[in-house]
Amino acid sequence: MNKKEFLGRLSGLIKDIPEEEKKDILFDYEEHFRIGLEKGRKEEEIAASLGDPKVIAKQSRASCILKEAEKTTSVNNIMRAIFAAVGLGFFNLVIILGPAIGLIGILVALFASVFAITVSGVAVLFGTLIGPVFAWNVYIPFAAVVSIPLGIGLTTLGLLSLIGTFYLAKFFYKLCISYLKMNLQIITNRRNRE
Repeated sequence: MNKKEFLGRLSGLIKDIPEEEKKDILFDYEEHFRIGLEKGRKEEEIAASLGDPKVIAKQSRASCILKEAEKTTSVNNIMRAIFAAVGLGFFNLVIILGPAIGLIGILVALFASVFAITVSGVAVLFGTLIGPVFAWNVYIPFAAVVSIPLGIGLTTLGLLSLIGTFYLAKFFYKLCISYLKMNLQIITNRRNRE
């Protein structure tokens, strides 16, 4: 494959990447060809040493998605980044998808338990305050002395835990971005050496 074929194929494969990134990628590979030609190498030899344009496009796409996830925090962006990194190879299926599922499971469990604590606090408080109104509920004045602080305490604990869980989710997001960047760097360096 010569320079024109290589760059044309690469350009077609990275058409969904933002224009500025696309220009930078194509410029970098044009530079590889220019430097190689100055050293007396043939275009076919340079193209073979650069690797498969499909692999380069996957890495470039994953890098762009990762940059977007780093800029704009959202569940959609992090999931796109995870699946883009998983698409780089079978090894990443185990190395990335396993920890991602574990982190998502931890966050879902934390949010569910925080929700349960908050709802139980509100239920205890609400039940204590309107208990005397309903005939089916036996009202014990002493229970109100214990139940009202208990309800307020559980509700407060739930709300404070919710705030803490949001900060933990942000930390996990940043940790996940760093992990994906490291993984992409390792894959890129390994493929560049081959």
